[in-house]
Amino acid sequence: MVYINISNRVALCDCCDCAVNRRVTAVPGQRRLPNMQLLCAFVAIILFCFPVASNAEGDDEDGPYRGKYLGKLNSYHHQVSGDVYAVNEFTFLITGFNYDGNGADTFFWSGASNRPGPQGFIVPDEYGKTNILDRYHNKDFTLTLPDRKKMTEIKWLAVYDLNNQNNFGDVYIPEDFEPPTTQTGGTFSKRSHNVSSTSIEILDSKTIRIKDFTYDGLGKRTFFWTGVGAQPSSRGSKIPDERGYLDPIRKYNKEVIELELPGDKTIFDIDWISVYDVADNENYGHVLIADGLNVPPSLVKITPYEFSLPNCRQLHKDLQISWEVFGPQITFQLSGQVAKMDYMSFGISGSDVSSQMIGADVVVAYIDDIRGYTVDYNITSLAPCVKVLGRYKGVCRDDVVGGLDSFQLNTYSRKDGINTISFRRTLKSADDGDKEIFLDRSNYVVWALGQLDSNNEPAFHTYYPKSDIIIDFNTTEPVNDCFSFTKRLVTQVQLWERTRITDPTVRTFNAYLGPSGGMRGYQGLTGHVSSGLAWYINGHMIPELYLKRGLTYTFQVRGGNNPHSPEHYHPLVITDEPQGGFDRLSDAKQSEIRVLAGVEFTRRGQPKPTAAGPLCLSRYPENYDRRLDDNFATFKKFNRSLLNTCSSEPPALLEITPNITWPDTVYYNSFTHSNMGWKVHIVDSYSNLRNTCESTFRSRTMLATLIVPSLLLLLANPLSWY
Repeated sequence: MVYINISNRVALCDCCDCAVNRRVTAVPGQRRLPNMQLLCAFVAIILFCFPVASNAEGDDEDGPYRGKYLGKLNSYHHQVSGDVYAVNEFTFLITGFNYDGNGADTFFWSGASNRPGPQGFIVPDEYGKTNILDRYHNKDFTLTLPDRKKMTEIKWLAVYDLNNQNNFGDVYIPEDFEPPTTQTGGTFSKRSHNVSSTSIEILDSKTIRIKDFTYDGLGKRTFFWTGVGAQPSSRGSKIPDERGYLDPIRKYNKEVIELELPGDKTIFDIDWISVYDVADNENYGHVLIADGLNVPPSLVKITPYEFSLPNCRQLHKDLQISWEVFGPQITFQLSGQVAKMDYMSFGISGSDVSSQMIGADVVVAYIDDIRGYTVDYNITSLAPCVKVLGRYKGVCRDDVVGGLDSFQLNTYSRKDGINTISFRRTLKSADDGDKEIFLDRSNYVVWALGQLDSNNEPAFHTYYPKSDIIIDFNTTEPVNDCFSFTKRLVTQVQLWERTRITDPTVRTFNAYLGPSGGMRGYQGLTGHVSSGLAWYINGHMIPELYLKRGLTYTFQVRGGNNPHSPEHYHPLVITDEPQGGFDRLSDAKQSEIRVLAGVEFTRRGQPKPTAAGPLCLSRYPENYDRRLDDNFATFKKFNRSLLNTCSSEPPALLEITPNITWPDTVYYNSFTHSNMGWKVHIVDSYSNLRNTCESTFRSRTMLATLIVPSLLLLLANPLSWY
């Protein structure tokens, strides 16, 4: 005798030579079923005639959300199998797909007839091609219907051989099927601090777009906050802001922002999103998330974090610090989702009462093609390390300024785009320049992510905090707020307009300093890392200059003439190499560079700048957050937001007359810092320049016609990004 219970999930029951996909489990205390075969046959008929509808969260509650489940591929020939989901109204996701590849003329095939047949159309494969299908083994990919056809317009998807008109496997689209799509939600409740929005949009299972979002920025420790329950409470967790930061959020004024839920969290795991102040446990405004939303799955790549130390703190969406104290030493592990040759930096603040870069003692960790590095740095100025009156100032290695490298590298690895580097140091170092790590009180810390320059020195950081960060390294219980790394396809930012000064009547150039902008600015325009400042010529950021041989030109230089300042001492030089920072280079490196203007050499062969003028600086307004530079669509708008502070002293003058010995391309730059200037084109005739520009335009137009279709193909097939 067998007592059974039939669940509403997948299981196995063999009867009448067919397999029934339902779990049958023995349960004591329920009624007896005398004939197992009759029961199985009955269940088979019920399931065949009345298939169980999948819920909005996919057919496997324990697995990741993949979209709306359509079913398993019915297998008829050639070992076709797999699970099929609707990602959106145009796209299928097929997981665990198998096909032996032995069909003669086989394609993905779809149509609107009652069953697969010759009337239909080819569905391009995961690469957007309509080639005959090869062998597949347990593969996951997406298929996008051609010509903007929708799932609601078809009845089936099949693996079909056109030559033999043979159906190898298929799945059917139910009548009245509603594919996943962006869902509209409510608005943020208006409770306090001017929090408000129009209706939110839930773009996919991890992404929420908030339109016209407003918050006055005056809370104490206010975050985007999420959790479960009827109302927001302190039992929630942070959502990174639109730039991945976990700092208290800034002021917003009717802005459109997109938030991505952290780690493997989805909208099915939360009940609300709030603007929440954790200092006062106060909800400034929130929006509820409805249950069972039929939204597309998020196709971001999720990489679980790995750490072997008991404590972990998430500093940014892309950076984690973990640690363990053992006796007089502390072991750290930095894990960051960074590009190859990017650096991760972490250390003790230069202030005991706030997180401050000036005076900080930090480690700069990175991995090159050979090995990993942890280098001890001391920060005396927000500038690259330069020698000022015989002493090094700026972001300098400890061994350069007379100290010791106190960090000992343990392990390093790079996997799935994640750099993981572990190292240790003593809590109280023998180096007087190192900060002590306290165990009897909390420590203010700093961190940064950025790119290394050509000398493997840290350039101006790309990501860094603006608020105080406090860590207690001596906790009685382990602390861990870390989550998995997530990565979506990076959308290429639209660069600011490139400026070329080609007017033959312009013989005078006004050169002064200004901020280098974000990815739209210096870094994007040149492909070089940034030092934070750039040359502005005649009101434009790093324009390309076109000068004619034999004519004389004058640069009126206002880059700072105080050699005591590591940040604002920038004589102008012109050389034949693009990086600049001639004074920072070794003698051997300097000997390889041709200096064309701005430097003279002493009797001992030491370089001396000749064009150091007073400081004229376009600067940010007070309390401006320079991490928002890319919010400006054009350089013109960005430039209008800046304030000019200029000395009344007359500028230094640098006169040049290019001749036939000059290369066709030279570079204006700073004598002290690298990566601040750009190109000077030396031409024989401006008429030749006009022909060159027309040829370049034609070439770029042709290149665009080749690239754009490939980009559209990538967007149509998201899983091919991985």
